[in-house]
Amino acid sequence: MRKLAIITPFFVTLLFTLLSHESLAIRDTITPTQPLPDGEILVSAGGTFSLGFFSPSTSTRRYVGIWYHNISIQTIVWVANRQNPIIGHNGVLRLTANGTLLINDNNSSDITLWSSMPTSLTNPRATLLETANFVVQEATAGGGDQNSFAWQSFDYPTDTLLPGMKLGWNLTSNLNRNLTCWKSDVDPSIGDYTITMDIQGDPQISLLSDSGQKWRSGTWNGIEFSGIPEMTNYTGFTFTFINNKDAVYYSYDLPNKSFLTRLVVNTTGKVQRYVWIDSYGSWSLFWNAPQGSCQGYSTCGPYGVCNPNASPICSCLHGFEPKSPADWALRDASSGCVRKTALDCRNGTDLFMKVSNVQLPDTSNATVDMDVGLEECRNRCLMNCSCTAYANADVRGGGSGCIIWVDQLVNLELFVDAGQDLYVRLAAADFASSSTSEESTKRKFRAIASACLTFGLLLCAIVAWFIWRRRERKRGISFFHGTQEHESNRENEDVEMPLFDFAELVAATNNFSPGNKLGEGGFGPVYKGETSEGQEIAVKRLAKTSLQGTDEFKNEVTLIAKLQHRNLVQILGCCIHGEERMLVYEYMPNNSLDFFLFDKNKSSILDWEMRYRIINGIARGLLYLHQDSRFRVIHRDLKASNILLDRNMNPKISDFGMARIFGGDETMTRTQKVVGTYGYMSPEYAMDGIFSVKSDVFSFGVLILEIISGQKNRGVYLSEPHLYLLGKAWRLWNGGKSLELIDPSMGYSFSVSEVVRCIKVGLLCVQEFPQDRPTISSAVLMLGSDEPSVPEPKRPGFLALKAFSDEQGLHSVNDVTISITTGR
Repeated sequence: MRKLAIITPFFVTLLFTLLSHESLAIRDTITPTQPLPDGEILVSAGGTFSLGFFSPSTSTRRYVGIWYHNISIQTIVWVANRQNPIIGHNGVLRLTANGTLLINDNNSSDITLWSSMPTSLTNPRATLLETANFVVQEATAGGGDQNSFAWQSFDYPTDTLLPGMKLGWNLTSNLNRNLTCWKSDVDPSIGDYTITMDIQGDPQISLLSDSGQKWRSGTWNGIEFSGIPEMTNYTGFTFTFINNKDAVYYSYDLPNKSFLTRLVVNTTGKVQRYVWIDSYGSWSLFWNAPQGSCQGYSTCGPYGVCNPNASPICSCLHGFEPKSPADWALRDASSGCVRKTALDCRNGTDLFMKVSNVQLPDTSNATVDMDVGLEECRNRCLMNCSCTAYANADVRGGGSGCIIWVDQLVNLELFVDAGQDLYVRLAAADFASSSTSEESTKRKFRAIASACLTFGLLLCAIVAWFIWRRRERKRGISFFHGTQEHESNRENEDVEMPLFDFAELVAATNNFSPGNKLGEGGFGPVYKGETSEGQEIAVKRLAKTSLQGTDEFKNEVTLIAKLQHRNLVQILGCCIHGEERMLVYEYMPNNSLDFFLFDKNKSSILDWEMRYRIINGIARGLLYLHQDSRFRVIHRDLKASNILLDRNMNPKISDFGMARIFGGDETMTRTQKVVGTYGYMSPEYAMDGIFSVKSDVFSFGVLILEIISGQKNRGVYLSEPHLYLLGKAWRLWNGGKSLELIDPSMGYSFSVSEVVRCIKVGLLCVQEFPQDRPTISSAVLMLGSDEPSVPEPKRPGFLALKAFSDEQGLHSVNDVTISITTGR
């Protein structure tokens, strides 16, 4: 009997569906007498959205949600019972007689898995509107009247903000509309990241996690959020920001309702705007945050300014200096800056320096008065000894309103042609000009002073750090820096390096057990180990038959010891024991880039966001080697297997055994020893032994194209032209089909403009002649810029060979590593 009781309602529902199929297909409403069982859907009047039961991806759990009805990819924009799914297909969505929505399992109808807020309606109905808003109202009320809704889904968003929705507070009812990410792609329950309207001080949108604030939008300046200058260029969007005694919220709309867009907070803590591209049949990433090295919260610490187009990206405001010079020397500026001279509020001698084109500091502890002008704002700041800075709250019409900071200035970012003016309080002794007026302080002077200050502090910090290391280290080894080719006249240098005991490394690697082997390069195997203190390490054991001799070993040790950057692998020490020579590195838990990139099963882990971050990380590391380190270093073997990935999939350039140091006035040189990997070698180096910084740029360009395509730049000369990646990329670019280069395993969630820009930069880097290739600093700027002035690329190296046509000449040599071509 129980089995019959379960089956009968199913067939009754099925029969009802078949008999009234036409009416159900256009149904957008449920009533107390007409619930919505699993298997049926509501469709909004215009056919844009559906509501019903669904299972995310491979999950078997059932949820009530809303998704786009008229696109090919099911995209969920709202979930009701995200914390309490139904197991099986027995769920039903009901509307009670007083207007309360309930989700029940028909197998346990007395258990409510989700319910809306209670209402006191007498003749309720629940309707899915064309905006995706699911509303409860009196059946007699005029549909579409916002004030007639007793309950609406727009007041309880999940991870998506749609046109017409509000992000923020109803201060009258104390309702806070937040976005919270899904726990995973198959679990819509509440995840780790939340987007909320922070109404402390001057309101701003904040991205929060359990560990604290991750990103903020900046304050609303009357036109846009100050930290999202891209909003000015959003053609077709209408933005609304309300801040009064009744409400504080942000919303957006589009007059063209056929244009589909959504704002999402994803499971990795990114705020992303997508637009639907009909011609591709997919969502395109239009904007995301945090993006770039400056978008994290307080990257440069208190009183630090982040400039994404500079290297290093952090500098102190004028009148301030790094709090921890040693950390700044290692590119860790999170400790921020401190004043050089204390303020003198009592005698009233403090002055204000204007800092232009900045995102205003975090305003959560600031005070705002919209009825005060800039001059009065300045006077109020002077009279308050705790005041550190002031600015206009609204930039329209020459500026109005007053923001005053009474705490440290945190999260300052410099823009090229956006942002606004900030007036920072300084002691008179630290004022940047001979003039007593802050308006006369020139931006150029400020930039030069800041650059000199940063360089001086950085140099002092490096010297101090090495002195401290020399004094503190009880064990060490001093290596004579051997000469190589034209470096024979260079002054000898001693470099101190921690010395590991051979027995210690034997124990750490379980006697170099095959189970601990991570891989093997041209110079020997690499083993994973763990020291007695519990630190994970990677031990590079040079094979006794290795072609890397004493010079190369010393070269790698001395080079890496002097190089400190977040995108370079860190050496921990070395070991010399008889004929044994070993290097000890920090352990990279995610192996090397090629481990993921060229494996069809693993490459799907690398979505576009991750690949874009890896490209930029490699570029930053290479920029440090070529321009910002103590020496100009040419790597000479930049390739996917030499890009290691840390726990967070951040790239680190490794293997400096073939690297060369250039003098300050050197631009290129010739070698009789051609070393490196053919697939990544520039033509002038492989054929003539001529190398320069442009050789590394060529290798970087190959890497960009490999990362985008998931294909190796390999092949055999004069055969199998389809294996030559550079030729394929060039043909597709010239044919206007560059997006066909994209690795299919990357998925469809990517920014078309970012991908195209990266392909273009990659092709610019692999041009045949070195003088045509950009410097790495120019490549970094192009990767992070939307400027249309990026030049058009010319044909890649090795593309056209003598005695062959362009079509016949699309070949490359294989990816074998050349260690030597003459005796060492």
